[in-house]
Amino acid sequence: MNVLIGLTLALALPQATPVTPASETASGFLYKELALGGVTYAYCVYVPPHHPAGEALPLILFLHGSGERGDDGFHQTEFGLPAAIRRCGVRPRALIVMPQCRAGQTWSDDMARMALRCVEQTAREYKVDPERLYLTGLSLGGAGTWLIGAALADRFAALVPVCGFGGTEDAEKLARVPIWAFHGARDEAVPVAQSRDMVAAIRRVGGQVKYTEYPDLGHSCWDAAYTDPELYRWLFQQRRAAKPDAREQESPPGEPRP
Repeated sequence: MNVLIGLTLALALPQATPVTPASETASGFLYKELALGGVTYAYCVYVPPHHPAGEALPLILFLHGSGERGDDGFHQTEFGLPAAIRRCGVRPRALIVMPQCRAGQTWSDDMARMALRCVEQTAREYKVDPERLYLTGLSLGGAGTWLIGAALADRFAALVPVCGFGGTEDAEKLARVPIWAFHGARDEAVPVAQSRDMVAAIRRVGGQVKYTEYPDLGHSCWDAAYTDPELYRWLFQQRRAAKPDAREQESPPGEPRP
């Protein structure tokens, strides 16, 4: 599916005094609401426990897949990165913003704008490191990661699309940002060629993109990706002002990571 944002997206991360100081002491998965254009959207923010008050934290924007669309504000936390935290002991020292795409929609236009406003609202409530803003998503959210990442390549420190699909015409924009893509070779929902083609196109224009392909996994390769400790080690090393290290580049598409 070819999706287009169709608008110029801006993203501001204000570092003002938290509007709700008490939120600094609460941790875990917190229910939030955003009012935008006369509509109220429910979303979640994960706040890591035991972080010092006033510490500037990295922020990860997580985009869920098509099956988690809705308006309850919680279903999007049941798969992928949120599930790795809930059930697998993954404990990223970062704020994680988890918006929920409405039924029948994709991570473009209104839903892209809504997701970015959730990030901005979180940055008003918590102290965020503006140089370590990351974008990741799975399946439909992987497509959103390619799409929004291309539109705002200069704002994100790194992108992590998982079993997503994108447009190779965005390769030159995406080459400006560090990327680690994941896909299962046996994926019957989103063909693995989608990631292979994106990775190849970005590399052709000089982008430094890592790629992990799981030879024995299908569409739900996100469980392996989001529980890999190496992903977080790599991710939190990326800063918006830094250039990706060419030594981090992995094997060509189609070859699994050792």
